Amino acid sequence: MAAKTIKVTANMGSGCAIRADIRDHKVVIDQPQAGGGTNEGPTPLEYFLFSLAGCIGSIGRIAASQKKIDLRGMEIRVEADLNPMGLLGKETDDRVGFQEIRVEAEIDADMSDAEKSAFLDLVCDRCPLHDNIKLATTVGHQLV
Repeated sequence: MAAKTIKVTANMGSGCAIRADIRDHKVVIDQPQAGGGTNEGPTPLEYFLFSLAGCIGSIGRIAASQKKIDLRGMEIRVEADLNPMGLLGKETDDRVGFQEIRVEAEIDADMSDAEKSAFLDLVCDRCPLHDNIKLATTVGHQLV
């Protein structure tokens, strides 16, 4: 099967807000007012964590359908720690990114805790974002 390419183009004007039109969905990333933004939307880091939670939930729905599991719902909590010094341009020995990302899920389905744990493992193994975070992924950048 050929690779599927997913593209996003984002635009930033004179302020902190960054906007995109993704499949006819208007999305905005911004900073809180205390960070110089206008608080029009979540920060990039919040969207990143939300994307992971959303991907786990989406794959959970697909996997449950394939396995004929009556998945009534999932609550996925994602939290992460980072030292903001690097992104602020200050000296630090820490990585700029998250030091640890923690995912917790409550699964509403008629399954034992052991079955729910195995299902969550299966879902996370199939989740592309979980994979990209857990394993090394080449990221390139260039000026155009």
